[in-house]
Amino acid sequence: MPLDGVTVSAIVHELREKLLDGRIDKIYQPENDEIILQIRAKGANHRLLMSAGSAQPRIHLTERVKDNPMKPPQFCMVLRKRLSGGKILDIIQPDFERIVEMIIESMNEMGDLSVKRLSVEIMGRHSNIILTDSNGAILDAAKHISFDKSSVRQILPGVRFTAPPGGKRDPLKEDKTGFDAALSAAPGEKIQTLIFRAYNGLSPVMSSEICERAGVSPDSMREQLNGARAENLFKVFSACMEDIREHKYVNMIYLDASGKPKDFGSLPITQYAGVSKIAFDSPSEMTEVFCRERDAVYRMRQKTADLRKLIQRNIERCAKKADIYMRTLEEIKDRENDRIRGELLTANIYSIKKGMTSITVQNFHEEGYPDAAIPLDPNLTPAENAQAYFKKYGKAKRSYAALQEQMRLNNEDMTYLEGVQNAVEAAADESDIADIRDELAETGFIKKRASNDRKKIKKSEPIKFISSDGFNIYVGKNNKQNDELTLRFASFDDVWLHTKDIPGSHVIIKCDGAPVSDTAVREAAQLAAYYSKARQGSQVPVDYTLKKNVKKPRGAKPGMVIYEANKTIYITPEDEPR
Repeated sequence: MPLDGVTVSAIVHELREKLLDGRIDKIYQPENDEIILQIRAKGANHRLLMSAGSAQPRIHLTERVKDNPMKPPQFCMVLRKRLSGGKILDIIQPDFERIVEMIIESMNEMGDLSVKRLSVEIMGRHSNIILTDSNGAILDAAKHISFDKSSVRQILPGVRFTAPPGGKRDPLKEDKTGFDAALSAAPGEKIQTLIFRAYNGLSPVMSSEICERAGVSPDSMREQLNGARAENLFKVFSACMEDIREHKYVNMIYLDASGKPKDFGSLPITQYAGVSKIAFDSPSEMTEVFCRERDAVYRMRQKTADLRKLIQRNIERCAKKADIYMRTLEEIKDRENDRIRGELLTANIYSIKKGMTSITVQNFHEEGYPDAAIPLDPNLTPAENAQAYFKKYGKAKRSYAALQEQMRLNNEDMTYLEGVQNAVEAAADESDIADIRDELAETGFIKKRASNDRKKIKKSEPIKFISSDGFNIYVGKNNKQNDELTLRFASFDDVWLHTKDIPGSHVIIKCDGAPVSDTAVREAAQLAAYYSKARQGSQVPVDYTLKKNVKKPRGAKPGMVIYEANKTIYITPEDEPR
């Protein structure tokens, strides 16, 4: 469920309790669509996150600290100039919309106190963060919306602020007459749809919840409601609104069968009776926990979009080259026949006359000396015809040798790129992405970046696990880490693992002189299978051997090694290693 008006209401109540009269100390913009305010209020420091990302727009308190760009974006600079040191006078949710407005008093350029409004609009791909002055003029916004993008509402500096198009009703102010009118507005519609379309802030799930509590099927039509059932539906609706007005929130994340978050909300959702759930005292903490994993995946996909496109384009290029090479091989597969024809013509040269178009001779290269018909060019002498076949054979022979090398290099590129593709999908943070970009630059697939581009990005580290019987296990997240683990970190008697003929991570079991256990090998193989291209497969083959049996060929690409004396274990990857 997206962040609905109910959860926004719970968050606004929490923010009012903790942040009113607080001072804005610092302002950061770690992402293009994300702002973090550091606020000192009531003797404590708080971090307020505001996101206008289309995937998970939201506002809530956060404990998470993110890396910031070396040069603050323009919007961040405007916020710092206008709001630094400002006092938070009020925090409101207008008309139960998915909008949070912060009223902030701060100094203007003349040194006089003035009031600004910072609005966070949580509206899917139309989400935004907008700063306006006391006269309603837009000072700046996270996303600029010009006339060519929207003829209804422009969001640009200097333009007068207008509220998003509305038309729905505020459910907190609804009475029985208005409720009956809302349900009668569109005959033939489902009751759940009528409630959802009529009221601000009520999601489809919450609209269904009201129906379920009233004993009314969400899919039933308005015409099927009799007087008593309609009365009970309004009674339940009013009770839910009263809980919100009295701030009787129950913050809960609901889990699916695999234990992952599937939904969340600040009022009980009885439709999820029987499923596992986690309760939270804070709606901010609930929202952050629910959004954390999904937001991380979304951000990584945003930041690696160009890499994924480039890698896929090069993989497709390799596939096209492989197809061309195979067709060329098919064309020269009969090259030995040209050599034989040249030899047969040379052996029978005195039987050939210029002007002949063909000759039939005995093929002494085959048992029984069968007849062989050989086409001739009538414009060439017998010797020139023989030389033409030898030249054709020589060219095909050289082409075959060159093709073998080209195919080897192309296959290496394909294997390498598929490995990098797997590393991109497994990237967890900016340092992982930076490593991959550096690696692709070193191998010539992208241009090298300026030396100061990575100044503020921490070094990426392999993932460390501990087996259930105490062995330390390390997993490389990209080819640079794979080389570091295998060639420099691992000792000769450590155990090395990798999926067989499948792109994936190098895995090292640190043995420290002790004999490795079967348990450690199996758990390390689980990790090797999970951090590979075969993550979704079953019975994935994982090779393992001592590190001393692993070598890197001279000139090989990052992450590429050869090994011997290995054994193979077959593993079905778990959902998530721990």
